[in-house]
Amino acid sequence: MPVTPTLHFQGQCEEAIALYAEAFDLRTSFILHYSDADPRDWDVPLTGEQLSYVYHSEAYIGEQRLMLADEIGQDSAGSRSFFLTVTFETDDQVKHAYEVLAGEGSIIHPLRSTTYSSCMASVLDKFGFRWGLMTE
Repeated sequence: MPVTPTLHFQGQCEEAIALYAEAFDLRTSFILHYSDADPRDWDVPLTGEQLSYVYHSEAYIGEQRLMLADEIGQDSAGSRSFFLTVTFETDDQVKHAYEVLAGEGSIIHPLRSTTYSSCMASVLDKFGFRWGLMTE
C-alpha cells in the first residue's frame, strides 16, 4: 500500500513544480488543470484564474512519487513539524538544492556535516514546505 506525499498550494502549483524541478530534478508525469476537469468535481463556481490552476499532478523525485495541486477554498499552509527529506548522492547536489530552496525561503538548519551525513540542511521553501536535504 503506497503512501504518496501530496503538496497543496494556493495558485502557485506550477511555480512550485518549476522550483522543485530545479532543486530536485523533479519529473512531472501528469498535469490536469481545473479547466480540463469535470466541473461536477467541485461545488463552488471558479474564476477564470482558478480554472488555470492545477487540479491534480503527479511527479517524481528520483523514484518517489508525489502529487501536487492547487487547493481552492481551503487553507493549505505548509507545516514545520512534517517535512520531506531528500537524500542525495553528493554534497554538491545537497548544496544546489539548498541554494535553490533557501533563495526565497528560509533556513532552519544551515548546511553542515553531522554524525550521519557528510552534508545536510533543513529549509522552509517559499511555499511554506519544510525540506530536509542530506547525503547518506
